[in-house]
Parts: sequence; structure tokens; C-alpha cells
Amino acid sequence: MEIRGTIFDIKKYAVHDGPGIRTTIFFKGCPLRCLWCHNPESQKLTPESAENITHKKFLNYSDSKNGNFIGREITVSELMKEIEKDVMFYDESGGGVTISGGEPLMQPEFLFKLLKECKAKDFNTALDTSGYASQDLFNKIYDYVDLFLFDLKIIDKKEHLKHVGVPNKLILSNLINLCHKGKKVRIRVPLIPGITDTEKNLNQIIEIISDLKNISNIDLLPYNEMSEGKYSRFNKKFELKNLKTQPEITINRIKKSFEPLGCEISIRG
Repeated sequence: MEIRGTIFDIKKYAVHDGPGIRTTIFFKGCPLRCLWCHNPESQKLTPESAENITHKKFLNYSDSKNGNFIGREITVSELMKEIEKDVMFYDESGGGVTISGGEPLMQPEFLFKLLKECKAKDFNTALDTSGYASQDLFNKIYDYVDLFLFDLKIIDKKEHLKHVGVPNKLILSNLINLCHKGKKVRIRVPLIPGITDTEKNLNQIIEIISDLKNISNIDLLPYNEMSEGKYSRFNKKFELKNLKTQPEITINRIKKSFEPLGCEISIRG
């Protein structure tokens, strides 16, 4: 029987998840519990019930006739049929396939097979990861990933455990290992007011990045206030209240602080 994985969305014509025009596949399941998580529907590994779902993207991957479940089991063959519909866009733009989540490495065998199939078709591949997985898993997929989109949230150990729910030692170790091995890495920094956007944390992130090679880009991700509304749909408690997206002047100041690293710095919505 062909291996099956669980996804909760497929985003067509994505332009912020790697080079060119891309198809982004969102895997369900995440070992982290970031208090600001923008995709609470990604946390649970299996399909789950939700209330008041009307957006088309949820209904497309529903396992329920009434549209009250999000997440769908799918085979690699089925997924490849969807991916191959966009080949012309990859060819014209230098794009490809991005696998996101959740944390894709929570479904390692399904991820590995999908990456192998993509590379067999000569598709450019990118993996959006929290970095929280064993080094053995990273080593297994390494040759099948062209670009790692690596989240870097909080450097202080205690603060990371408090706000993200897991230690960061493994995350930092995997980041350093990827960079030393020579693979292109694009750093993504979520800017959460009072948590990750503090001067102390940003300076610590800059210090770590300054010692690494093969960092191709740095994406700064301002806080998105719209994520709070999702939590009620999944009967989840939103721990952070009344946070506001940083003003443009603050975002630009943060961007300027990263510029001495010599990488391309982007602000992503």
C-alpha cells in the first residue's frame, strides 16, 4: 500500500516561499507550540474538526461532506498530479515546490518520498522547517532539498522554551550543521511584539547569523493580527492578546539592523 500523508492546504502561484512561482504544500503536524502560531490548524497531525469554516481553501481539503473538518490524507502520487499541473510556471519563472506546515519532518517517510519524486522530475525543492527534528532526518533529506527556509525565533533558552514550548538546542545545532555542509539556507524571523522583536533577541539572532555561511536571504515576518480569529474555530485558547502589527518605522529600523550582515533582507507580509 502506498504511503499516505496528511496535508491541510495547497497554495498555488506562491511567490514568497522560495525562488520563482511555486506550489506550496502544507503538512499537518507540528511539535512546537508557539504562542503566536499563525496556523493553529497545522498543529495536530490528524484531520480535525473546526467551526465556521467558509474559506474555499479549507473546503478543498475537507474529509467531511459538511466542510467541518480540515486536513486530508493523500498519497504521493495524488499530490504529484496536483504539483505537475504547475510545471509551466516552474519552467518560466525558475520556481518549484515548497513543503511547509506545520513541521514537514513530523511526517518523515511521506516527506522523503515526495522530495524524491520531485527531484526525479527535476523540480526545484524548498523545505520550510522549524529545525526541530533529529539530525539524522535532516541528513536523509539533505540531497533532495535545494533550499532550506529555516525559522529562527528566540535565542535565549528559557525564553524559547516559555514561548515556543520546546528547547532550542537542537534547532540551533541543525541550523549550524546545514550551513556548514554548504546547503543554501534562507532565515525567517517572525517579529512578535515584545517577544521576538526585542533588541536583545534580534541582536542575538544577528550574532548567530554573522558566524554562518551560505545564508542566502533573511525574511522578516511582521506579526499578523488576523491569526487570532482562527483559534476560536478550532476551540483553542489564544494566549497572546491585544498584540498589534509593528508600525512601518519599526519594521524598517529592524531591517536596517540586519543589513550589515550583507544578506538580502526582505519584509514578508
